[in-house]
Amino acid sequence: MAVLAYSLGKREINQHFTIKNAKLVSLVLVILLFIFHTASRYFGGGDSCEWLLSSGRYLGENVWQPYGCMMHKYKSMEAKTCLSKKRVAFLGDSRIRQLFHSFIKVIDPGRRDGGVKHEDISFEEKSSSLYVDMLWYPEANNSMKERLISWTHEGSAKPDVVILGVATWSIKLHGGRSETLQQYKVNVTAIGIHLERLAEHGEVYWVLQDPVNEEVLSKDRKMITNQQLEKYNEVAVDALGGSKRLDSSRVKLMSAKRQAALETIGQTSDGLHMPESTVDVGAMVLMNAVCNKLLRPIDGSCCQTLPPPNLFQKLSACFFVSSALVLLTIHILGNNRQHRPVPPDVESLGEKKPSTAAAPLGLKAPFQALCRMGVIMAYFYLCDRADVFMKEQKFYTHSTFFIPLIYIFVLGVFYSENSKESKLLNREQTDEWKGWMQLVILIYHVSGASAFVPVYMHVRVLVAAYLFQTGYGHFSFFWLKGDFGLYRVCQVLFRLNFLVLILCVVMDRPYQFYYFVPLVTFWFVVIYGTLAMWPQILQKRANTSGMWHLGVLAKLLGLLVFISVFAYSQGFFDSIFSVWPLSKLFELNGSIHEWWFRWKLDRFAVIHGMLFALIYLLLQKRQVLFEGKGETLFSARISNLLLFFSVITFITYSVWASKCKKKSECNEMHPYVSVVQILAFILIRNIPGYARSVYSSFFAWFGKISLELFICQYHIWLAADTKGILILIPGNPSLNIMVSSFIFVCVAHEISLITNDLAQVVIPKDTVALLKRVGAVGVLALLVQMMTRDSSPAHGT
Repeated sequence: MAVLAYSLGKREINQHFTIKNAKLVSLVLVILLFIFHTASRYFGGGDSCEWLLSSGRYLGENVWQPYGCMMHKYKSMEAKTCLSKKRVAFLGDSRIRQLFHSFIKVIDPGRRDGGVKHEDISFEEKSSSLYVDMLWYPEANNSMKERLISWTHEGSAKPDVVILGVATWSIKLHGGRSETLQQYKVNVTAIGIHLERLAEHGEVYWVLQDPVNEEVLSKDRKMITNQQLEKYNEVAVDALGGSKRLDSSRVKLMSAKRQAALETIGQTSDGLHMPESTVDVGAMVLMNAVCNKLLRPIDGSCCQTLPPPNLFQKLSACFFVSSALVLLTIHILGNNRQHRPVPPDVESLGEKKPSTAAAPLGLKAPFQALCRMGVIMAYFYLCDRADVFMKEQKFYTHSTFFIPLIYIFVLGVFYSENSKESKLLNREQTDEWKGWMQLVILIYHVSGASAFVPVYMHVRVLVAAYLFQTGYGHFSFFWLKGDFGLYRVCQVLFRLNFLVLILCVVMDRPYQFYYFVPLVTFWFVVIYGTLAMWPQILQKRANTSGMWHLGVLAKLLGLLVFISVFAYSQGFFDSIFSVWPLSKLFELNGSIHEWWFRWKLDRFAVIHGMLFALIYLLLQKRQVLFEGKGETLFSARISNLLLFFSVITFITYSVWASKCKKKSECNEMHPYVSVVQILAFILIRNIPGYARSVYSSFFAWFGKISLELFICQYHIWLAADTKGILILIPGNPSLNIMVSSFIFVCVAHEISLITNDLAQVVIPKDTVALLKRVGAVGVLALLVQMMTRDSSPAHGT
């Protein structure tokens, strides 16, 4: 009964939740969310600067998350660059003095509080001509007003940034009387006029008062109550314009530090002064408010102004609009809709042609595909280049990584099916393998799990396993079929690179930014070159003489030498890939360091996959393996022995990875030991006959679109070029991740279909026509590279 209910349950789910219905729902969701966020910005009047200064929450103990945007953690050099040749002035009491010291600590981490109280303090950074002053004005009175007036005179040295805020001394000195509150209002109103004038030429921030811990206040401070502070804050907000202020140059109210203090007030030692970590939040908020619009850090979306679209982005928009107009014209002329074939998976072993040939695509189909791609690219742009949707930073906890991991593996087991074949690493199994690996990598990225070294090392093995499959799959294809034709090469290169090349233009990113695609493209070319060069050794030829097997081994040995020369001679590596136009493909921020790091990290994975494919195919040919349904792969004794060693090896690697302390040290070992974990998994998964005979259709479905999932996550699931998380549903992290994930998966699947549609049109089977198109694409690529040769490099990962 349980099995029957299980089967009926899956059938009911699959009947109602089809991918077509899911895509329609996702499209409606995107439209509704776009309207919601646009209306919220327009009618709510809030922007990311206001969110930064006014509200947020703690992620963990010390990580502050502003509402709806990302706060960059500034380092000394960045702060000096931003504030170079500027004057910053803090005016206020001991609480402002605390903020001053935290602000200075960002600029000069080695500086300590000198213990100076109740007097002015000056700080000078000579190398950047930066001056920061703390001016002791514990009350909003005539003395403060006169100082502000002096800065408004012509020819005076005006501060570029002014930070001030007072109240506690007024309450303390005058016993919290109501008359003092009225006088405070008059004084702040009068001061506000001069602050407005200063704000015309610089930036002015009024810091609202933090709460106090009334229970631990000293006797002479007992009159400073939270009720009194709230009244003074209300007066300051009202006197300085409050929410009625529309001009961005007006005095800005900073209440984020107060929000942080509300959660940490219990940690204060004297009840009045906040813990250092809380004051540091205020200093970093100020840094982001002042510097983000100047330095434009990728992970600092708060207070950033958006750059206008560049020439190529405008041209891409025109191209997609033109495609829509052509489609409309064709539709009016009455062309019928063409059949849309299911895309083959070029990265999987044993590509299978459909039993019946699909009808050739008509004129309408490619323009339909381009229009769908244009809509999707508009969504990409809105998510990660336009100021429409919100972004927040990642924060790793064990629960954010491991709980979703458990969920997806439960789903994977729920959707288990019988395999159509039981060969080692059959098509369904490799799709399953790619699928669950991709889902783990996605959870790893969205949870920020790279901060946890053991998880990082295990995910590194998954990336190596992808490259292992690349070597295994392509070697097997060439060895068995011997198809080295240009059509096959262009098909693979197009499917690997189509989406990335579009994103490079639309999102203004360099090719190397999407590092995995350059990596698998490079290795495909290397595999092709190794096997296609004379003499071409195929299975048919090797069957005639065993000497040809030595020839294959010689080619693999030559490839190993090639890898070793590159790996142990960084200068040689740099000299090759730094040459134009290769440099345009492999540089990031004007350097090939990222390419060197990525290439070197998994440099042996592909050749391991090729060697494994050769050994497996030879054993299969000699009928050494037992690959029937339910049969163990080897004899019982050998199978048990290999399973035992595989399990021990698998556990040993996990223990070693769990004890890793430094990424750099573990990365040095990774290229040599990752293959052990990969082989252990393959044997555990394939030796038992029952394990080879089943697979997870859930994981396999994701495996078929794994490349699209990996690339799309950069901008429509993650945000700020992977540095943050896209926020479609603000205020509800769980619902947000479900909605954004649903849309993200639907988009990735649609892109895989679009790629297939366009591949059939762009890559003709006729060799002469294909050569002409390859030549045209080469000339176009060269022209584009020449046009962008002197352009400034884009931001990296």
